[in-house]
Amino acid sequence: MYIFSVINISKQCSSLAKNLSVVSLKKQDLPENSYTSEDYDVFNVAGRTCIEEGNSLQLLSIVLDEKNQEIVRCMGWNLLPPLIQVLLKKEDKDLPHCLAIFNHLIELCQPKELLIGLLEQLEHDDPDTIAESLHLLLTPLQKVLLRLGVRKASSLGMALSSVLEQLCKLPVPGTVEQEQDDVFSLCRCCSELSAFIQPFVEEVQRNHTRGKDRAQKVGDLPQKEDELRAELLKFCMQVLSRVLLGIQLRDTDTLPESPLRDFASSILLSLRSIGESLPALVHRPLLRHRQVPGFLEEEVRYPKESLACIAHLLFVHHLLADVFPTVYSPVYCLRANMEHICLLLSRTEESRIQKGLELYEKSLVRVENCGLTVDLLEIKSFLSVPQNLVKVMTICPHQNLRHRGLKVFQLSIDKFNTEAKYKFFQLMLKTSNHSGVEGYIIKNIKDQIDSALKTGGGNLWFEGLHLLPLLRSVLMLPDGPETDLLQYMDRIMESLNLLRYLVIRDKVTENQTGIWTELYKIEDTFLKPLRVGINMSRAHYERELLITQEDKKTKAKEPSISVSVGDEKLPNMTTDRHIQALHSALHTFDMIESVLVRIEELIEVKEST
Repeated sequence: MYIFSVINISKQCSSLAKNLSVVSLKKQDLPENSYTSEDYDVFNVAGRTCIEEGNSLQLLSIVLDEKNQEIVRCMGWNLLPPLIQVLLKKEDKDLPHCLAIFNHLIELCQPKELLIGLLEQLEHDDPDTIAESLHLLLTPLQKVLLRLGVRKASSLGMALSSVLEQLCKLPVPGTVEQEQDDVFSLCRCCSELSAFIQPFVEEVQRNHTRGKDRAQKVGDLPQKEDELRAELLKFCMQVLSRVLLGIQLRDTDTLPESPLRDFASSILLSLRSIGESLPALVHRPLLRHRQVPGFLEEEVRYPKESLACIAHLLFVHHLLADVFPTVYSPVYCLRANMEHICLLLSRTEESRIQKGLELYEKSLVRVENCGLTVDLLEIKSFLSVPQNLVKVMTICPHQNLRHRGLKVFQLSIDKFNTEAKYKFFQLMLKTSNHSGVEGYIIKNIKDQIDSALKTGGGNLWFEGLHLLPLLRSVLMLPDGPETDLLQYMDRIMESLNLLRYLVIRDKVTENQTGIWTELYKIEDTFLKPLRVGINMSRAHYERELLITQEDKKTKAKEPSISVSVGDEKLPNMTTDRHIQALHSALHTFDMIESVLVRIEELIEVKEST
């Protein structure tokens, strides 16, 4: 029989002492589960009252009393909510006593119940409270999980999932100064989370080492070891896709000491420590036919966004570069990264697009100019990436990403050999569906022809018979004379500039490009329809201008004009703005016609001589 007395307890806490005595006396020769719900209610109400009314010193003396350890072990975890509230406020005069009670409960109470109680107290929405809760509870959570021994895998998974949910709610520092000052406490939380998982990573590593020493395969290890590894693998992958993929890490030149960069390195190290090969993860798109046994499904074990993040950390930030083999050729690494790049560029989030551009640029830089052969264009990702890149260049709302996209697009062109460039230009003219992009491709075609003519027959793809099919796809109007000249202005102007260059550069007697034997077809499919289109468009816009000017004279109040582009209705345009737009269109037609007239003059002079 447990017999004890509580001395010098204040009036507010006397009920707790009395009730503790009653409940504890019932413990005589009875199993642990003999406590009733009424016993729990009495203990909880009395204990919470002591904490809330500032009598934590008296409660501490009761909790530490040797005679009360059994009842505290069974029921003490119910005191976690009020204790944690005091600890989070940090201003209560009873803070040291509450902290002592809290630490004692963590050491004494049953770990499963403690785990549930701690995880319940992690759930918050305010970023400041989230950061403080993680700071307070991660170490106790770690202690509780370690007390679970070999049964902790599922509990660790539940804890990591809850912690990650809270971490994802913290704002990401947008500037170097914000990261240095850790204004959102994300850096501190990431550092503490890295320390939190370390004992479990080391345990898996020890198990893996023992397994290797016994010359056993991973699938033959005890189930508890596999489950623990699976939970850590799932967590690391989620951190990569949900946290690190949305953070713009700074390089060492910009920020020598970066907790976020250190956190990213620790996640990669953890993956490596639990038996994952970083090269195999990066190159997984090329090895997808290999099945990996385990508890996790393929998409959970190796999410595509997580693998893309790993590739970005390795190739852009060079994290753990010392453990990544250098035997892989730049072309092989580019092939492996293309699916990661395609995934990132297909997203709409700025951070994903930026990482996709960075990874593509870094992967291309390592490849020699003209080092990519035409057979690579048979691989789906080598077509999907440029198509996604076109979307970035044309519709991305962030100007800096559009400009960088154009830079990377040109870099990718430079890396193809001449035959690959030729086929790439053909494909882009068919699939880009954007006048500006088509104009940019035509400008590149002109540069390649110029290079071929200067080298004197060293480039068979951009002169002679090979060039003619490409010229036919360039020197044409998409819709004949009815082509919208304003919509296709970029393409038409670059096509005219190319034709003018060919007429000037290539002599009729030499005909290196084949332009002079093809000229009669070009006149029928391009020059004559373009002349008709200019006349039709000019007549239409001059008539529209005349009507608008007359309307302005007859109406005292300036009206607004409704304008639509496709199915989208634009904000109403004033009459003056409408007149200005019509003049601008007419100027465009004059500019196109002036180049056209110059080409016709050059052709006439060349043919006559």
